[in-house]
Amino acid sequence: MSFALVAHLQQKAYSVSHICRVLGVSRSGYYAQRKRRVPAKALREQIHAAAAFRASGSTYGSRRLCRALRDQGLVIGRHRTRTLMRQAHLRPVWKRRFVLTTVPDHGKPVFQNVLNRQFDVAQPNCVWATDITYVRTGQGGLYLAAVLDLCSRRVVGWATAPTTHTWLVRQALERALNQRRPGPGLLLHSDRGFQYVSAEYQALLARHDIQCSMSRKGDCWDNAVMERFFLSLKVERLNRHRYATQAQARCDIQDYIENFYNTQRLHSALGYLTPAHYEAGLKANTPKTVSTKT
Repeated sequence: MSFALVAHLQQKAYSVSHICRVLGVSRSGYYAQRKRRVPAKALREQIHAAAAFRASGSTYGSRRLCRALRDQGLVIGRHRTRTLMRQAHLRPVWKRRFVLTTVPDHGKPVFQNVLNRQFDVAQPNCVWATDITYVRTGQGGLYLAAVLDLCSRRVVGWATAPTTHTWLVRQALERALNQRRPGPGLLLHSDRGFQYVSAEYQALLARHDIQCSMSRKGDCWDNAVMERFFLSLKVERLNRHRYATQAQARCDIQDYIENFYNTQRLHSALGYLTPAHYEAGLKANTPKTVSTKT
């Protein structure tokens, strides 16, 4: 900036008039700029806001950014955060794209909507949701199946494949089961895709005593939490990159889920905690059973 350069050159014994004339700025503008120097507090807020916004992958709006700044020790409100974002031109970009991944009318029986949009769950490993989405790459389409714990909104299992065959959803569920080890009676909600009504998939549910729930026909709101996760994944990461290969896309998906979404991303539904922190809080508040045996 010219005014900053004037101040720097003045330290080398050049006159203000000479420097302003060379740089093409007015003396009055230079002195006015000196009076408008940013206070230390405001400068600190600007630096923290920009850093937190970049750390979110340039995805946080004013609510999440405000919470992130508070977590860093800043006493700040949402209106001040919005001002900082406007001054620094910090604008999250959201653009939604749709690719059909559900193939209904497969002639096989479906299950009732047991979940019935009851997305608020008190404890982990009681209710999960699952779905499939499409990812574009230079080598063709890549499909992602994910399993989400509705209590903590944590992705507990996922898998990718170039097709939507039953293997894809089964692999995602098996990874979730191996990682979480839920007890019998887990409720698992999905849409009516052919993968979820297949004999192979239903046998896996029966083997682990999992109750099946399915959305009503053509109603994406019945699985809104999964829709929201895929939307976040795409606008915060996938739609901002072009993947030459499926391997590149798979690595970026893994990085987003494991290094950002589950462990760093603040969720409004969790009181602006990350899924990992939310589950840790639940675990810390769980009363411990004391043995009566001596």
